[in-house]
Amino acid sequence: MKQVVLLLALCVTALLGVYVVTTSQSKSSVAEVIEARRSIRAYEDRAVEREKLQRLAELGVAAPSAMNRQEWEVRIVDNKAWIDGCTKAYLAAVEGMGKADYMLKDPKFKNIFRNAPAVIFVAAPEGEFSDVNVGLLGENIMLAAVEMGLGTCCLGSVLWVFSEPTLSEYLSSLGFSEGYRLRYALAVGYPDEAPEAKPRDLNKISFVE
Repeated sequence: MKQVVLLLALCVTALLGVYVVTTSQSKSSVAEVIEARRSIRAYEDRAVEREKLQRLAELGVAAPSAMNRQEWEVRIVDNKAWIDGCTKAYLAAVEGMGKADYMLKDPKFKNIFRNAPAVIFVAAPEGEFSDVNVGLLGENIMLAAVEMGLGTCCLGSVLWVFSEPTLSEYLSSLGFSEGYRLRYALAVGYPDEAPEAKPRDLNKISFVE
């Protein structure tokens, strides 16, 4: 009998230990993650683990889409040679035009993707709800990145970067299906800054009586 009581006591102690560890390591709430998200434009000089990049993409495509068509394609680039080559080609294409001045003024300038070590490209076909669908996908990725200790920045600038004819080979190398158009890219990396949240105009919100 004493052995049974001792065994039960050990089990209870073990379960309490698991409970304490689990609760002390509880994840942030969704609201906290949303409020912690920032657009990051400075990154540490370190690679992002491919497991994390893969997981970000998986959480991205977990987003809802119109009629669940999932009409999007995601490409992840963490190849430094690709990123540097694309940067060099773009800077050569716009030399003297002032298009990259704001980036070149950055004393820590590394590449045209906000100096990030990894970039996630998102494409979708033309369609009534395409912009909504890829927007939901991108928000999933940006919020998941916060939970992983990563930073992101949404880059609409890639649309005019890849409009330069000399960058066609880089765009083609992303391998998007026929009929799919690049919509934006997400810079991804470990943040090297902690910007304050920008004010939000809550007067944009109202109830309809």
